[in-house]
Amino acid sequence: MRFVDRTEEMARLDRLAASEEGGLAVVYGRRRIGKTRLLLEWSAKRGGLYTVADQSAAEIQRRYAAEALAAKLPGFADVEYRDWRSLLARLAREAQTAGLRGPFIFDELPYLVASSPELPSVLQRWIDHEAKAARLVVALAGSSQRRMQGFVLSGDAPLYGRAREILEVGPLDPSYLEEVFGPAGGIELAQTYAAWGGVPRYWELAADLEGSLRSRIDALVLDPLGPLHREPDRLLIEELPPALETRPLLDAIGAGAHRVSEIAGRIGRAATSLWRSLDRLIGMGLVRRVVPFGESEKQSRRSLYKIDDPFVRLWFRVVAPHRGQLAAGSRATRRAILDRFWGELTAQSWEDLCRERLPQVDPSSRLGAIGPWCPAARWWRGNSPEWDVVSESVDRRHLLLGEARCSARPLGAAGLERVAREVVSRPAPELPSRSSRHQPVRALFVPQRTAAARDEAETGGVIVVTAEELIGSRPDAIRPRDHRETPTS
Repeated sequence: MRFVDRTEEMARLDRLAASEEGGLAVVYGRRRIGKTRLLLEWSAKRGGLYTVADQSAAEIQRRYAAEALAAKLPGFADVEYRDWRSLLARLAREAQTAGLRGPFIFDELPYLVASSPELPSVLQRWIDHEAKAARLVVALAGSSQRRMQGFVLSGDAPLYGRAREILEVGPLDPSYLEEVFGPAGGIELAQTYAAWGGVPRYWELAADLEGSLRSRIDALVLDPLGPLHREPDRLLIEELPPALETRPLLDAIGAGAHRVSEIAGRIGRAATSLWRSLDRLIGMGLVRRVVPFGESEKQSRRSLYKIDDPFVRLWFRVVAPHRGQLAAGSRATRRAILDRFWGELTAQSWEDLCRERLPQVDPSSRLGAIGPWCPAARWWRGNSPEWDVVSESVDRRHLLLGEARCSARPLGAAGLERVAREVVSRPAPELPSRSSRHQPVRALFVPQRTAAARDEAETGGVIVVTAEELIGSRPDAIRPRDHRETPTS
């Protein structure tokens, strides 16, 4: 798969590489998210040097690093380095003599630190002195988000305050789906996202196969011989340290338990014992904590936990509880199991897309012209009717109340009018007084509508928003993405 997206990330790395004084970049994100591809593309573009660590002894790791550095610094691997301090000191000296500024990229830093606990402190002194004097451009990367955050972002971390760029690499933007998978209607785009999310590795594997989306899911995920059949297990094992203790929580959440009390009941543990594991899953980008619109994340007592990645959600809904049936059954059996849950999974992913993409909605659309919009959230309270998409306009003048509906076929005029009447008749949520004074805007989000369907239903001006308006425009063509430099918690 050719390199797509990552425009902002590459621009930030290029800016660091072009600076006269050099500096440190720290790049992290969950596994399979494309950090290595980003760094390799940047290294090739800038004539840098990339080296990646593995889980080996410190002496062997230094030997591998020296051999990689010898590609730019001949003779660098001709000696044995007794410690990282001597290797890095020589790197700075010889790079300065040769007029090389990098970037010098060290991937999978947590593996290096696991065998050399002193390395973060060594790197701190090296960045502050030798690398700074040589004006080197250095990048440190890793997939163990817990460790990477601990090395750089904690106030007592050795590298705290040293990095000029801290990039948390997230999923690919869904506006690139058609570029990778080919032209598609809104329903097909929503279903493709429900299968693979925004993870480049999954896009790459799926794009290389022929056939329908369901046949690709069967070949890659449902078939016991498929390369993704045990993918979440590998994600947990490859985390450092392994996160296998979190697996029961993922099983419970994937099966429909979203409150802490429900999760605890499913796995037979006390609710108070789950917080550390839940926090770790959030840090790994696998689970998200959601609270109703208008409530504080720190103070709300009505939080829910959901699997955040569409592919992982599919796996724990379809594969995890049916491993025996998938192994013993035929292709038809496997697809029948998928079909039982496919509508539900697609609807959940479509809701997520609507909330996530609202700030990037096409500004020339009816909804975009009223915005721009702040990040959206769900709203629910007791037995009151829920709202799938609630948001304030940036100017604080409008309040969006949205319903997300996902069907297997494009909605026609009659279907749109029927659902729009439901949206109009639904009571507005009970929000804080500040939000309740905004002018309400009611919207219906559908992946696709028929050509004959009108832009606006006749039942009170409900705005219809399609996938084309949500994901048809690139975010960098509308406004910069909200690229976080600190992790969520």
